[in-house]
Amino acid sequence: MSLTSPIEAGTPTSQHAQTALRFAPLTRHIGCEVEGIDLRRPVPAEAAAAMYRAWLDHAVLVFRDQDLSQEDLVRVTGIFGEFAPLGRPAHTLPKGFAKILPNIMLISNVRENGETIGALPDGEMMFHHDTIHRDDPHKATLLYSVEVPSYGGDTLFASGTGAYEALDPAMKQKLHGLRAVNFYVYNSVKRNDKQAVDATSQAVHPVVRTHDETGRKALYVNRLMSVKIEGMAEAESDTLLDFLFDHSEKPEFVYTHAWRKGDLIVWDNRCSSHARTDFPSDQRRLLLRATVKGMCRPY
Repeated sequence: MSLTSPIEAGTPTSQHAQTALRFAPLTRHIGCEVEGIDLRRPVPAEAAAAMYRAWLDHAVLVFRDQDLSQEDLVRVTGIFGEFAPLGRPAHTLPKGFAKILPNIMLISNVRENGETIGALPDGEMMFHHDTIHRDDPHKATLLYSVEVPSYGGDTLFASGTGAYEALDPAMKQKLHGLRAVNFYVYNSVKRNDKQAVDATSQAVHPVVRTHDETGRKALYVNRLMSVKIEGMAEAESDTLLDFLFDHSEKPEFVYTHAWRKGDLIVWDNRCSSHARTDFPSDQRRLLLRATVKGMCRPY
C-alpha cells in the first residue's frame, strides 16, 4: 500500500451534517488518521461506510480531539460490528463516573482505596492480538483515552499483512497450513513456561490468517501469547516463532501512537498486533475499551 494524499469522502447531507471526512495514512503499511468528524454526533451512513472502508485498508484508525461519553463510544462501536462480551469489569468506579456501561472495560493504573479500578494497569506489554487465546477471537478493539501520563504508555501497532507480504516465497510455503498454540499470558508467564498449560486459557489458530473481508493474508502469531507450532519439535518451533516475531516487529511494519487525551483508536485484530511501552507508575492512565465480536473463526 503506498502513501497517497488524503482522501475526501462526500459531505453528509443529513441534518447532522459534518465536515467532509479526510483520511491521512500514517505509515506505508498501517494506520490512518480520520479528520473532519465529531463522533459525539450521529455518524451518517455514508461517513460510516467510508470509515469502515478506510479501516479495512489501514487496519488502524485514529481519531484525535474527541470528547466522548460512554454512550458515544457504544454508538461508534456499532459502526464496526456487534459488541463482544465484557472481559473484566471495573473493580470500583473511578471518581467522576456515575456508572460504567455494560461491555465497556476500564484500562487503568488508577488505584482508589488501595484497589485498582481497571485492567492491565502497569508497565509495558509485548506485541499480542486481543483474545487470540480464544476459539472466537474478537474482530476489533476500540480504545478511548480519558487520562494519559505526561510521557510513555505509547501503543505500537504492527501490520501482520505487511509482514506476511514481505516474506520470501520459500517462507510463505513453509508456513502454509501451520497452526500455533496461543496462551492467555498477559505479563504472567514466559512464552515457553510449561506450567502455563494449566494456568491459562488457550486456542489453536493458523500461523497465517486470511482476512474474512479483504481476503489478504497476515501473520497471526505474536511474542506474548503464541507459544508453539502444533506438531513441530520444540527447538524448531521456537526458532521459527522467534524469526516471525522479530520480522513482524520490524519498524517498517509498525505505527507508534503517542496518546493524547481525547484520542480514539479502532484496530483490526485479524491483521494487526499491538504492544505498549512503559510509563510512570505515579501518573494516572485511564482509557475506555470496547470490543467487537469476531465474524468467523480465523481459517
